[in-house]
Amino acid sequence: MSKLLVKPIGTSGKVHSITPKSAGWGYVGFALYHLSPGEIASGSTLDLEAILVLVEGRATLTVGDADFGEMGDRISVFEKTPPHCVYAPGDTIWTATATTDCVLAVCTAPAKGDYPVQRLGPEGIELTPRGKGQNQRFINNIAMEARDVAGSLLVTEVFTPPGNWSSYPSHRHDEDDLPRMTYLEETYYHRLNPAQGFGVQRVYTEDGSLDETMAVQNGDVVLVPKGHHPCAAPYGYEMYYLNVMAGPLRKWRFENDPAHDWIAQRDAD
Repeated sequence: MSKLLVKPIGTSGKVHSITPKSAGWGYVGFALYHLSPGEIASGSTLDLEAILVLVEGRATLTVGDADFGEMGDRISVFEKTPPHCVYAPGDTIWTATATTDCVLAVCTAPAKGDYPVQRLGPEGIELTPRGKGQNQRFINNIAMEARDVAGSLLVTEVFTPPGNWSSYPSHRHDEDDLPRMTYLEETYYHRLNPAQGFGVQRVYTEDGSLDETMAVQNGDVVLVPKGHHPCAAPYGYEMYYLNVMAGPLRKWRFENDPAHDWIAQRDAD
């Protein structure tokens, strides 16, 4: 199995625990909890910042001195309603107590700047289409560059209809060369609907030094340390993914694979 494909550990409790050390990079961390009613997840950000995303279900959240009460709205992520999210700065303790079955994502990166504890959603998040035809997908921008809410983290959700492509035309963001490109590590947390489905993701460099194509199943995480990283949903199965990106700069600048850039140029007309 590819080292870029991370399978969940069990079905309850902390099922993903990806750190820069385990991923072999320097910035992005990703943890995921499956909680039953009454179960608790907690942690301290230490020298990191975090964005807590209630992927599914409801929980009460406290972050530092802020008590947000019960949060969460969608029982299934495929309802596509905006997620409930909270930003936690460095050196902050957070606690989540499930009030229903819930899935909680904890997205982390080095703490930078002086950003306060704050609620990031559902307010300010609107499902937005991107792309055309079989390349259309729908985006919930939780904390992308246009929202000045974090020092390092870029976080977004994407819904790809059955039979469509996403993160396509193939693009990369693996060089620290602003304004042409920024270096951003990235994780993809995948879900499929119906859950027994699979998707396909390829991670490759133009020189062929990295070229891996993976069948992703419900709950898998794909690591993107460098290179292009398109994915596709087979006919009959809808694909969701939660992206976490971080690097030296909180800016998303990328270049398309020259072999496939003609598609982006055509669709821009």
